[in-house]
Amino acid sequence: MVASSTLADVQQQQQETPEGPEEPRGGETSGAERPPRGGNLARDITLYTVARFGLLAVLAGVLVLFDVPLLVALAVSVVVAMPLSLVVFSGLRRRVATGMAERAAERAERKEQLRAQLRGEADSVESDPPVDDEHSDSDPPRD
Repeated sequence: MVASSTLADVQQQQQETPEGPEEPRGGETSGAERPPRGGNLARDITLYTVARFGLLAVLAGVLVLFDVPLLVALAVSVVVAMPLSLVVFSGLRRRVATGMAERAAERAERKEQLRAQLRGEADSVESDPPVDDEHSDSDPPRD
């Protein structure tokens, strides 16, 4: 399971660690050349899920090798794999949490921009004022 955290919590945790945020593996570039993390979130979630299921399968397989019935081995593996995956896959779990926090912050920002546009407060949307068909500039106002 993924622990929920805010973007500020994740950034604070990254600042407290001496080595800083984890660098992506696989020869990816660093700094400004790195692609946005939004595309990596789905991959990270998939990796974390597969890793957790893999851990579950390995634990169940080891228990079955010791002549533990399959259903009992699966039940014990589920209970043991939950806390063990938090420790074993902590780096991947942090990447998923960071990606989810960033995605939530981006969505909140887009939502606020949309609400500002709907209220007419957005600077980015400069549209002509609506034309009032009932009253033109040459007609005096009716009272």
